[in-house]
Amino acid sequence: MTDKHMKAARCLFLVWLIGISFPSFLVAQTADASFTSVALEDMSSFKPAAKNWSIVGDVFFDRTGNEKANKTAGGKGILLNMPSDKNKDNLVSNFEHGDAELDLEFMMAHHSNSGVYLQGRYELQLLDSWGVRNPRAGDCGGIYERWDDSKPEGQKGYEGYAPRVNVSRAPGLWQHFNIVFQAPRFDAGGNKIANARIIRMVHNGVVIHENVELTGPTRGQGFPGEAAMGPILIQGDHGAVAFRNIRYKKLDLSKEPVQASRNNNRGARPQIYVNPGREVTMHRSFVDYTKEGETKPKRITHAISVGEPSDVHYTMDLGTGALLQVWKGGFLNATPMWHDRGDGSSRALGSIIKLSDAPTLAYLTDKNAAWPATFEGETFRPKGYDIDGAGRPVFKYIIQGTAVEDRTFPEEDGKILTREIKVNGQKQANLYCRLAEGKDIAALSDGMYSVNNKAFYVKVDGGAKPVIREAGNRKELLVPIEGNSTGVKYSIIW
Repeated sequence: MTDKHMKAARCLFLVWLIGISFPSFLVAQTADASFTSVALEDMSSFKPAAKNWSIVGDVFFDRTGNEKANKTAGGKGILLNMPSDKNKDNLVSNFEHGDAELDLEFMMAHHSNSGVYLQGRYELQLLDSWGVRNPRAGDCGGIYERWDDSKPEGQKGYEGYAPRVNVSRAPGLWQHFNIVFQAPRFDAGGNKIANARIIRMVHNGVVIHENVELTGPTRGQGFPGEAAMGPILIQGDHGAVAFRNIRYKKLDLSKEPVQASRNNNRGARPQIYVNPGREVTMHRSFVDYTKEGETKPKRITHAISVGEPSDVHYTMDLGTGALLQVWKGGFLNATPMWHDRGDGSSRALGSIIKLSDAPTLAYLTDKNAAWPATFEGETFRPKGYDIDGAGRPVFKYIIQGTAVEDRTFPEEDGKILTREIKVNGQKQANLYCRLAEGKDIAALSDGMYSVNNKAFYVKVDGGAKPVIREAGNRKELLVPIEGNSTGVKYSIIW
């Protein structure tokens, strides 16, 4: 496909949304307030509950639902719920809150179900919703419905709110919620004069609710009626779930109005989004990539982002063959590239997993040699790409005389991305493929590998034998491409 055709194809998918980008709600007077962490050294932060609740040091939930493979490790820092027929209590916090910001991480077991009730009355759904294409109020991140038994069948549930987009991760991976909540208001006589609101809710980095009014408690509330204050309640009777890094910040939203803030510094302007529609879409642009632990972005000048109709996407660096990032949800915000004079860049939408800007393939002098940060001189030569029968690019490049074909595609209905790298079939002594790098990489009992303490999984196909090695204070997952091997195939699961 020529650059002319690429540009024409991109223009077909540009969507102009007049107005501001996704707004975030800010509370000016609480900007410097600190969070209070819920201690998870023992169960003293909560009211007494049955034995389904405990404190552990680590947890593993099998992605496929093999409950016998689920396991825990001793220690502290993780709140775990493992219900049984006899032990399935809900858990109630010792602290109560009115207006508040709640921040927590959670992990769902396969097909598990739970919920976090603000003030013990308004449920934010926790569910294994991995891969759900059209989420409902009962899916993860949904505001659960209210209930009225007096209504006809099929109408008893009402006022539930589905998340804007489903960005749930696979069972056994850590996920993140951040919620800003405004409590209901009451006059001196105890009469409610204003409903509760979810001011903002963010799931895995994506805003899924904004300014949602809650006219009353949701179904299954832990306490009668409504009140100005109430505890956090966590549902414990539907399935295994774990929590860590639970923090809250008490707010007072009555002193200052909640203000919408535009997510750009140029004021209101049209937003230009690129969406795949029914076909695979490729978009060439600059991409600003920020490494983990750093704040200054690196501009990738030869990036190409590939969007799939299944809403799973990735960005490649054509200058090194690096797989920079993968994500689910929306595809690209191309406003920085196309608005006014533009700066040539675009930004990934959705829930992003940052990978690495270093080459994926490299020749090493020995198995302990440091992985190169980039290629020198003529070591790497890009050769463009072909389009396969499904409309996906097959990238081509040469590394020290070795011809490579590199293709990435979704599997399992868009739940995972698989990458297949083929070399020219000659003997490839000392050629390695780096599948992942991070603070932590661990081999799991199901043959997969978790990266960055269960942020995402890597699965290796074809009988390849990866090696985990130390790289300074980080770890790398390498596969040697030896003998007459034709390459490597692996999947990223999140």
